[in-house]
Amino acid sequence: MIAKNLVRLGEGAGTSRAWLEPAYDLAERGQLDFLLFECLAERTIAFAQLERLAKPDAGYDPLLLTRLRGVLAPCYRQGTRILTNAGAANPPAAGRLVVDLARSLGLRGLRVGVVTGDDVLALLDLDALVASETGRPLRELEGRIVSANAYLGAGPLAEALGEGAHVVVGGRIADPCLALAALRHSFGWGESDWGLLGAGIAVGHLTECGPQVTGGYFADPGRRDVPDLAHIGYPVAECRADGTAVVTKLPGSGGLVSVATCTEQLLYEVHDPSAYFTPDVIADFSNVRFAQEGPDRVRVQGAGGLPAPATLKVAVGYRDGYIGEAQLSYGGTGPPGGRGSGRAGAADGCALPGAAGRAAGRQLPLRRRSAAPRRAARGTGAGGRAYGHFRRGRLGGQPQRRPDPGRSLWRRRHLPLGARGHRHRLGLPAPRAGAAAGRDSGGVAMRRKLRDLAHARAGDKGDISSIVLVVDDPAHYDLVRQQVTPQRVKEWFGALVKGEVQRYEVPQLGVLNFVCHRALFGGVTRSLAVAPHGKSRGALLLEMEVDLP
Repeated sequence: MIAKNLVRLGEGAGTSRAWLEPAYDLAERGQLDFLLFECLAERTIAFAQLERLAKPDAGYDPLLLTRLRGVLAPCYRQGTRILTNAGAANPPAAGRLVVDLARSLGLRGLRVGVVTGDDVLALLDLDALVASETGRPLRELEGRIVSANAYLGAGPLAEALGEGAHVVVGGRIADPCLALAALRHSFGWGESDWGLLGAGIAVGHLTECGPQVTGGYFADPGRRDVPDLAHIGYPVAECRADGTAVVTKLPGSGGLVSVATCTEQLLYEVHDPSAYFTPDVIADFSNVRFAQEGPDRVRVQGAGGLPAPATLKVAVGYRDGYIGEAQLSYGGTGPPGGRGSGRAGAADGCALPGAAGRAAGRQLPLRRRSAAPRRAARGTGAGGRAYGHFRRGRLGGQPQRRPDPGRSLWRRRHLPLGARGHRHRLGLPAPRAGAAAGRDSGGVAMRRKLRDLAHARAGDKGDISSIVLVVDDPAHYDLVRQQVTPQRVKEWFGALVKGEVQRYEVPQLGVLNFVCHRALFGGVTRSLAVAPHGKSRGALLLEMEVDLP
């Protein structure tokens, strides 16, 4: 523990491919106590496992060296400590890379901690564990499982900090637990200080996606303008020992930190706001409140917590065939008919795996055996994937393996494009005429699209799409709540959502949080959709109309 009244955390990534320059800016100008690099997701841990299988010394974040080369010296010089899960599938190799880099930079005395233990492949009980998507035992995947990573919490990182590490590298550390580790170490929070731990998770969750809380996904030009996105700044959290914090960014950087951007991020990919499961605590965001303290400064308070869950989330990757990709181009005056012909041809090709491509485009060499993502745990969710990929030549040829997934053309007709003119082609129900559900058309003065009254953000976990709908004006919240029901949302998305839709309410934030099950064609590493994450689902929901008196 260090005796400080205020701890400054900066998030330098948010994805494995995050822009580097804002992180360098944080290291130079941020006056930070901790610089975090959250780099993993369900798909990236699968990629890392594939790389490690091909090359035992690989499997960590491919940009780790580039990132640290730009920040390690200024951070060491200023006393800023670095925490990251960029070790991915190979934390020891990542740790050795950091040591070698420090030596090459002449940073004498720099200490590196490596957190392992997330690799639980040898511990899997194939009969007791089930895949959460299917409910089937993992025994059915025997012989094909190649990896299993448990989501670890803040404890080991905080321990490494306590032993004097300047840089701590881990593998599948849960995203918000990087920030929680820094706060536990700084303020001496105990393992059972559930309320404080929940508050720390709130800080971690607000900052873990990097520039999204500073206006990234929030931006919608002409409706929600965000200044200078080309130079967007990454977030900084000023944290106190009582669990309160202020989210901000560096002066002079682009972007926006507002109550609206923070609200979207707080509920992003959170299902039940009162029970957000993490390894350290079940965080409760249902009573969180935000206050705008000044330009690009938002105070957060009110998060709580319940005792940690008895189980850990485990990401399991296994081999399951290939994903195929094909491309067609058409010219002429009747492209709609051409597109229909292409879809039919692609579907025919999928029914004939291994068929050679024809110059006429009637049969395409597509194999519909996609990688199958499965999540396994005792009573909790999980996610993780491993798969191969091939591409044939335009007129046939031998399959070639690639590290990244392809998307087959025949699935593209399912994409949520969002515009009214596309709804018939997508097979979605047409917008309702007259009054919205539960309303008397005689009392309707006007109809408005949700995008005029609210903003939204969509996220994904496995085969679940979650959409945070944030109503701008509290006066409209009850009207929207009454009309945008789970049933209506399910009807609105039509074939895109095959399972149930749940709704969670956070009235003080103006939030309706919709959790759509069986909504992503199997999940990000199994889906054949062009946009497998379903990030456009929020925009599609905003096209729904409601009645205002």
